[in-house]
Amino acid sequence: MTQNPFGDGGFDLGAMLEQAQQMQTQLMAAQAELASTLVDGSAGGVTVTISGTGELTAVAITAGSFDGGDPESLTDLGDLVVAAFRDAKAKADSAAASALGPMAGVLGGNMDALGSPQAPGHPLGFSAPTGD
Repeated sequence: MTQNPFGDGGFDLGAMLEQAQQMQTQLMAAQAELASTLVDGSAGGVTVTISGTGELTAVAITAGSFDGGDPESLTDLGDLVVAAFRDAKAKADSAAASALGPMAGVLGGNMDALGSPQAPGHPLGFSAPTGD
């Protein structure tokens, strides 16, 4: 009989696989929760709403805040939409970090990767390294 190289306790591959399956189930539940979470961000007279995964779902502009005939006012409006989106995205990233907790470290802490439209075929929402 050959001696176990992992010591007396051994290496329990079954337990490791079970733990990985539990983590996958928890991750999928957290992703589903994030997808259904809506987060608002605002700047000036602009409010945007995004999902917890970063999908833009709504833009609201306070009536009378901007002059549609003034190019400078429209430029300002564009800047405020971007600022409001960044505000909402920061809140969504924070919610994702809270929802994923320790799993975020396993994923390298890349909250942008979750639900990313850049990798629609991957079940975890991010693409595999290309080796470049």
